[in-house]
Amino acid sequence: MRIAVLGGGGAMGGLFGGYLARAGEDVTLIDVSQASIDAINHDGLAIEEKDGSTATIRVKASLTPLDVGPVDLIVNFVKCYNTEAAIGASTPMLGDGTAILTLQNGWGNVDRIAAVAGKSRVIVGLTYHSGTLIGPGRVRHSGSGMTHVGEIDGSLSPRLVAAVAAFRRAGVETAPSSRIVDEIWKKLALNVCTLPTAALLRFQAHELMQHEGTIALMEGLLAEVVAVAKAQGINIDHAERRQAIANLLGKAIGARASMLQDVEASRQTEIDVINGAIVTAGQRCSVPTPFNLAMVWMVRSLQAKYLGQCDKQ
Repeated sequence: MRIAVLGGGGAMGGLFGGYLARAGEDVTLIDVSQASIDAINHDGLAIEEKDGSTATIRVKASLTPLDVGPVDLIVNFVKCYNTEAAIGASTPMLGDGTAILTLQNGWGNVDRIAAVAGKSRVIVGLTYHSGTLIGPGRVRHSGSGMTHVGEIDGSLSPRLVAAVAAFRRAGVETAPSSRIVDEIWKKLALNVCTLPTAALLRFQAHELMQHEGTIALMEGLLAEVVAVAKAQGINIDHAERRQAIANLLGKAIGARASMLQDVEASRQTEIDVINGAIVTAGQRCSVPTPFNLAMVWMVRSLQAKYLGQCDKQ
């Protein structure tokens, strides 16, 4: 397949793009970072594995979608707040049959992509892999897990089958789902509980399960996600999510949450499409979400401080 990865100079885009290229797919990493593009084109993409080994993968990288031309699949890993701009800039890569797979965090990315490229192009997904960008063209693969992808209407389309096959050839364990919205909300539950908590406390992933306070806080956040999901007809089992989150955090020794990486780099976070999405949906469904609202307030305040913003004059 001809595949373009948006945000390919970042941790997750580099990780997936690198594995797909190593498996023989025709991949181009697209990013706005000149330093990342130059490093990848000159030295290759280096991926550090959990066992300490490092693989250097030769993969194309570009700042300019026009130079790439139409592709079969665009995999979108950009931050949610850059979605419209990234998809808009990617129009030279859209052919008649080009699909756009979002593997981004949070809720609402389908609508953002659809507003620019049309809903019929969108495939939805999520992944439990985690990665850390440790320098231009250098990624640490800090955690492995299942990747779920699905059509919005639940169908098993030829393009979905082709994307799953490509990911599996790349060694990425991937499952097609006829209920992808349920799967996205299961992942959203994980992110709601862990990302702002780690970012505010500067905790590594496994440390979140080492303290009564963080465990209790995550339980409160999770209860609100489950309540909001059920009010919308989305199926999340509270006990299953609690255990799954505990298991994932226990295995993620040394992993640094994406929102923690954003805070450490003084970047805008994705709090509005993670905990903020729960607050918004809760308001719409008349479900109170005080834990999530508190996290939104705190992360927004921290973010405003390091970005030099002030909400109140």
